[in-house]
Amino acid sequence: MTRRAVCFTGPKSVEVRTEPVPEPGPEEVLVRAERSGVSPGTEMLLYRNEAPPELSADETIEALSGTFSYPLRYGYAVVGRVTAVGEAVEAEWLDRQVFAFNPHESHFVADPEALIPTTLPPEQAIFIPNVETAVNFVMDGRPRIGARVVVFGQGPVGLLTTALLAEFPLAELVTVDYYQTRRAISESLGADRSVAPGELDAALEANADLVYELSGNPEALDDAIDVAGYAGQVVVGSWYGTKDVTLDLGESYHRSHVRIRSSQVSRIDPDHADRWDKDRRLDVVCSCVRQNDLSSLVTHTFDVERAAEAYRLLDERQDEAVQVVFKYD
Repeated sequence: MTRRAVCFTGPKSVEVRTEPVPEPGPEEVLVRAERSGVSPGTEMLLYRNEAPPELSADETIEALSGTFSYPLRYGYAVVGRVTAVGEAVEAEWLDRQVFAFNPHESHFVADPEALIPTTLPPEQAIFIPNVETAVNFVMDGRPRIGARVVVFGQGPVGLLTTALLAEFPLAELVTVDYYQTRRAISESLGADRSVAPGELDAALEANADLVYELSGNPEALDDAIDVAGYAGQVVVGSWYGTKDVTLDLGESYHRSHVRIRSSQVSRIDPDHADRWDKDRRLDVVCSCVRQNDLSSLVTHTFDVERAAEAYRLLDERQDEAVQVVFKYD
């Protein structure tokens, strides 16, 4: 048997490599992938050579050990089925459908403790990591009743953050994105309105209580700060990689008392750590995924052999693509 694995080999260069299927160790299982989700944020930074090559890919996920230097395998949203178990693994794992934080590979071995059993359709379960990120953003932002909230960026994570925020009794929820397709989905998920950059009206400018910058575009951070009102908060969830960020902080910002904070899903914020851990947060995430139909976010599904075509789509035609999925049939 052979497996297929997506490998970033250089700037805008992706290969699908074929190699023997690994054998599970005594305490491991072998998983055959069914679907995996592409991150249009981090994975496009890798594709465009905009990620710091010396940076650890992820310090909390064993399957993503190593750095962002080429060649590398990446991805963190795979749904598959256990097809073999090691001699020390309970037989009940065999044939179980699972979610894994693993790169795009048709077969992989894993420690059962790193897997999440799920009965969700694969196209739904692939959203577990993005929903976890969105839950983390909302927890860190602490939206209040009657708040005016603006979300910059309506990619998959931005849209999921919007959907969660729409469940709060806010005064107004406005989203910002360049692309009409994403703006339409945003409104269907609960945004009061979704506008293109530059279309935020004067009534909202310098009046938002809470602003999220999730676009991945460094220029949007300046706009996010501008729409925050006095003592408002800007939560930066974007990772800009090696792209420079230039901010205009010379005018009203100095007296605004606007708070800018980072938010990232790998660790629980210390402010929550006394009551929350990753397992508790993941329970909330899985509940959210079960209760919401996320099918509108999936715009393209590719056989994994066409991975290079999928990344070109995300790179060149962002107006068409939201969530891209690989299938391994």
